[in-house]
Amino acid sequence: MCGLCGILRLGDRAIDPDGPDGRLLDRMTDVLAHRGPNDRGTWSDGRVALGHRRLSVIDLSRAGRQPMANADGSVQLAYNGEIYNFRELAERFRLREKYPFRSRTDSEVLLYLYEECGPELASLLNGMFAFAIWDARSGALHLARDPYGVKPLFLQRDDHFLRFASEIKSLLQDPRVPRRPSVQALHDFLTFDYVPGAQTAFEGIAELPPGQWLTVAASGASESHRFGESSWREDPSIDAATAARRSLELMDQAVERQLVADVPVGVMLSGGMDSSALVALMNRHVSEPVHTYSVGFEDRSFDELPYARIVAEACHTKQREVVITPSMVRELLPGYLDYIDEPYADGSAIPTWYVCQMARDEVVVVLSGEGGDEAFAGYDTYGAWRASSWFRRVPGWLRRGLIRPLVEALPVSHRKLSLEFKLKRFLGGQDLSPAAAHMWWRIVLTEAQKLDLYSDALREQLAREPALPPLRHFQEVYDQDGPADELARLLRVDSRVFLPDDLMVKNDRMSMAHSLEARVPFTDPDLTEYLSRVPSSLKLRGMRRKAVMRDALQGLLPKSILDKKKVGLEMPYSTWLRRELRDLVDLHLGPERIAATGLLRPEGVRQLVDEHLAMRRDHGRALWGLLNYMMWWDRAGVRPA
Repeated sequence: MCGLCGILRLGDRAIDPDGPDGRLLDRMTDVLAHRGPNDRGTWSDGRVALGHRRLSVIDLSRAGRQPMANADGSVQLAYNGEIYNFRELAERFRLREKYPFRSRTDSEVLLYLYEECGPELASLLNGMFAFAIWDARSGALHLARDPYGVKPLFLQRDDHFLRFASEIKSLLQDPRVPRRPSVQALHDFLTFDYVPGAQTAFEGIAELPPGQWLTVAASGASESHRFGESSWREDPSIDAATAARRSLELMDQAVERQLVADVPVGVMLSGGMDSSALVALMNRHVSEPVHTYSVGFEDRSFDELPYARIVAEACHTKQREVVITPSMVRELLPGYLDYIDEPYADGSAIPTWYVCQMARDEVVVVLSGEGGDEAFAGYDTYGAWRASSWFRRVPGWLRRGLIRPLVEALPVSHRKLSLEFKLKRFLGGQDLSPAAAHMWWRIVLTEAQKLDLYSDALREQLAREPALPPLRHFQEVYDQDGPADELARLLRVDSRVFLPDDLMVKNDRMSMAHSLEARVPFTDPDLTEYLSRVPSSLKLRGMRRKAVMRDALQGLLPKSILDKKKVGLEMPYSTWLRRELRDLVDLHLGPERIAATGLLRPEGVRQLVDEHLAMRRDHGRALWGLLNYMMWWDRAGVRPA
């Protein structure tokens, strides 16, 4: 696991890629030191420059230093990630017989696999990765990112250069890169509490989409290709017993694959079914007790520590725990955003920071359960989809005249996934299309609420140049060819939008902040391809979510874990923002700071604050999002164009 960066000079202009002071590449490389504290390398030929920071996981010797060159130096590689099938690929293509290997790394296999297959190599890889390959023979730069976006790769292009890096802060080391906020990204962020899609919060800086290979010629011409998508072709011959048996085999295979390392490996154990499964499966393949790391809260509706302890005891792990308090959150604000470089308000980020900090004392690699809900149908939204098909049979007059008023009259609750929250979200989506109803569960602020927050100047700008609707991120994936089944389409939406754009951001940035590698077995391509073909009716059996996984894990996990409801990792910020963190609301969302952005209206923000403090509405997610946006604004040094 590492960090990479670089610059490609476009066209024939003789412009120094290292910038006026000749130190740009060094600065771009060194700000990524937390991603790779073990080694450092740079390389340049006047046309392209590459930088790399290495976290040594496989072959800890200096032989693994990057950028890495082929035998004659015509191909240079800078790579971030892990390829779990690198040994099989080396044997399949007889690479060690054909090429002069100098290391035992997956990096060198990747380098020579490019010699054999060219860009087609991306479709052969089982792993998480982002890489840059410069081929001097063709004068082309190749950039690629894994299909689930586990590893990031950011791009910025102007008339003279293409810049790329594992983190935005590396790109910003070049003073020629403007720091302007993206209005479209703000519009989307206020909907989701994260910035979705290929855009970033900075105008002109983008992220290479997951599962894409981009080739850029020195002339500036480019072309891209997608790879690694699951087929989503339902196989009606698969029955429940077959699905459970085969899923267990593939989960076990994925875990075994991802244990390859020359350093200690642990598990981030939330107490949910996904991470608990990883612990139980890892136990099959190691001789020493598994190291597990868990997080909890004093608010019992948010706390899964009791379940994590059940798993730790059943699997005889070496368990360590941390309980997150408001003072610990205050300690990290706003500094943790320096590792994300964008506004980001997923309530699991700070707890994950502390889990990774604890784990790094003992291990270098951890397994993470991200991706299990998308593959096995674990979210409440899928149950809501099923319930909607029944609820719509209720006469409209009864739904609108009796049920809706009763639900709207329920008192506001700040408990995790309260009945009040679920019922109001459920009713709000009943008259929407499937993609829009699915997104409704994730919406933080509606279009009307956002418009009320915008400054007069921004509203005038949007009247001339309307922002694209946030629904496009869900609708475009939902409408693509593939499954006829609605639920399968919703699962694909979450796999292609929510998983890479939100969950993987937290997973990568919070682990890399501590030079810790986080691996994600539930994104194994063999597993995800198989599950994309399992009929949706088996994954969601009635209202029983994750039915296939629950069946598969019978006898491996305690019944209390298999039967528990999903809680999910999140902080009780709705309560904290009214009490222990109230002063941070006043500080960062005060009228002067809000007005200084030129984008937001102080009175609109104040109304959200007042309604939340009075518990007339639960605006916890919206206020946490605004708080993070303003902290990012201050630290990123952005200014309106």
